Amino acid sequence: MSYRTIDQIDLRDKRVFMRVDFNVPLDKETGRTIASDTRIRMALPTIRAILAQRASLVLASHLGRPKGRPNPSMSLAPVADRLSELLGQPVAQAPDCVGPQVETLARSLGPGQVLLLENLRFHAAEEANEAAFSRQLAAMADVYVNDAFGAAHRAHASTVGVAGLLPVRAAGLLMQRELEYLSMATSARRHPYVAIIGGAKISGKIDVIRNLLTVADKVLIGGAMTYTFLKAQGIGVGASLVEDEKLDLAANLLASAEDRIVLPTDHVIAEQFSAEAATRTVDGSVPDGWMGLDIGSETAAAYGELIAGAEMIVWNGPMGVFELEPFAEGTMSVARAVERASEHAVSIVGGGDSEQAIRAAGVGEKITHISTGGGASLEFLGGKTLPGVAALA
Repeated sequence: MSYRTIDQIDLRDKRVFMRVDFNVPLDKETGRTIASDTRIRMALPTIRAILAQRASLVLASHLGRPKGRPNPSMSLAPVADRLSELLGQPVAQAPDCVGPQVETLARSLGPGQVLLLENLRFHAAEEANEAAFSRQLAAMADVYVNDAFGAAHRAHASTVGVAGLLPVRAAGLLMQRELEYLSMATSARRHPYVAIIGGAKISGKIDVIRNLLTVADKVLIGGAMTYTFLKAQGIGVGASLVEDEKLDLAANLLASAEDRIVLPTDHVIAEQFSAEAATRTVDGSVPDGWMGLDIGSETAAAYGELIAGAEMIVWNGPMGVFELEPFAEGTMSVARAVERASEHAVSIVGGGDSEQAIRAAGVGEKITHISTGGGASLEFLGGKTLPGVAALA
């Protein structure tokens, strides 16, 4: 898809409306302290590049799920404070995201100045992509920039509506990086290409599996979706999570993929979904009354060998219930294998649980690209067109 980037447009003396993803976690006790400023830091290169062109900048984001009405616990005020510290300059905080007072604040910005709008989702019109709301947002600027890949799969006013109303629009540096690497993931540029797909349900990853089977040499399966595939083959899965309504789908996928889908051969099992439950590792089928909660060491080693020989690696979804220590090793082992292989391979890790797993494993420095958008990366890998990206064309 054709889109411009910020280095292809003249921003001098322009007022830029930039959609960012400042949906940061807040400390549960205070509600005012940012628990992690990673998403703010990820936007800094684009912000600095825009300000370096002597443009004025209006930043817009959502935070949490306020359900279309103001909620002080989800205010972006703490973000404005932290961004001021990171930029080393004041960042004004608007009392709202639309309205005459906010428009006046935006229009009064001088070159190099920054205004952060209040939470977009304090208005139901944002998620509804209402035209009047979009016009109010567009009235604040001359240029539209989207750097919020994590929200690009949503057709909201700030991701789609505003873009259609401003004559100049472009992708920010973070958005550009996301699209470049995820486009590599959905093409067959390097081989051997190994995709690693985990998670609870086939239904949540079916489009990703189908799409990556057209380009990958091997698709390694982990997580609870394993047991739907195994049951479709007539293998006993005990009390493991299974989508019975997807058994035919799983069987058809296996048949069409021939030997490209690789399933676990051993499993860490327990009688209860609990960190305190007794566990054991079994080969083949899972006994009655037991549930598979992680890949076993034999599978982890086999997956590690395939990953080590790859030149392209895409990973989306954990291998087990890695949040519970007894069932974390499979995911941690894959994370370490991807990190080692990244010395020679292009490695792309989807957002959400996969990103958390990378952090939990204490690796990630050598990973080529870790996506900032869980839902957006999932839809992109599944071959879907993201509304927020299409709006930049």
